[in-house]
Amino acid sequence: MKKLLFVLGLGISGSVFTQNKFPDFLVGTWFSEDQSTYEHWDKLSPSSMKGYSYVVKNGEIKVNEYLDLIERKDGTFYIPTVIGQNNGKPVEFKLTSSDSAFVFENKTHDFPKKICYKMLSATEVFVQVLGDKNTGFSFKMTKKEPLAETINEKNATDNPKYDKVLAEKLQGDDYGMKSYVFVALKTGTNTTTDKKYIDSCFTGHMGNIGRLVDEGKLIVAGPFGKNDLTYRGLFIFNVKTKEEAEALLKTDPAVNSGLLAYDLIPWYGSAALSEYLDASDKIWRKKF
Repeated sequence: MKKLLFVLGLGISGSVFTQNKFPDFLVGTWFSEDQSTYEHWDKLSPSSMKGYSYVVKNGEIKVNEYLDLIERKDGTFYIPTVIGQNNGKPVEFKLTSSDSAFVFENKTHDFPKKICYKMLSATEVFVQVLGDKNTGFSFKMTKKEPLAETINEKNATDNPKYDKVLAEKLQGDDYGMKSYVFVALKTGTNTTTDKKYIDSCFTGHMGNIGRLVDEGKLIVAGPFGKNDLTYRGLFIFNVKTKEEAEALLKTDPAVNSGLLAYDLIPWYGSAALSEYLDASDKIWRKKF
């Protein structure tokens, strides 16, 4: 999006179309000539829509952000996930008005704080992306026919349950798989009995685990049960190479101190592995 800053009002002259309480008029493919981007929406249920923003270069789609519109008990939310921003985490904007335009707000977000969609006609939508004092940028989108068959053929699937938006978000291959690095943590060479020092290192170890999870680098972590092989636990890193995994391990105080050592094994698994993380953060009652 071109970030041309100017003051924008929410009012738009011209014909005003009656709007529902849920913006399902967005279903379909839209194009912004000013932004040179497409936006596509699918309706999954009466209270849920999924979309994505993308550009087309040399006949191939490059997704810029993933979009969700969902109606919950606590309101209706517009939820973008912008690639390369916010550590890959979504940001929620709550619907605050749906009279002449659908206005979604998140006053705690740096920019934007407000995103507005206004239906101008059955084939035109006006979008505003606003920050403090309603400064920001705007653009018009025009409804388009589906992309050419050559692009559709590239995305053909044998899976009737295939979710294209989710598949692209998780960055798996055509089989829904991707490369990771499996780490088998084991007892290190440091045999100190200094309890204070050991406690300090493992406190840092747990804190580092939390940080790597928040950054999307660590997908699975947990201890092994008692065994005769000196293995203590495992990590699965969301990286492709051993070198990347070793760089992450160097940030772990328990590894750096020699209390823990490790073996690295390339692993090929489901690209959906990270999807359990949101659920896992909602089921614990006590911290380690």
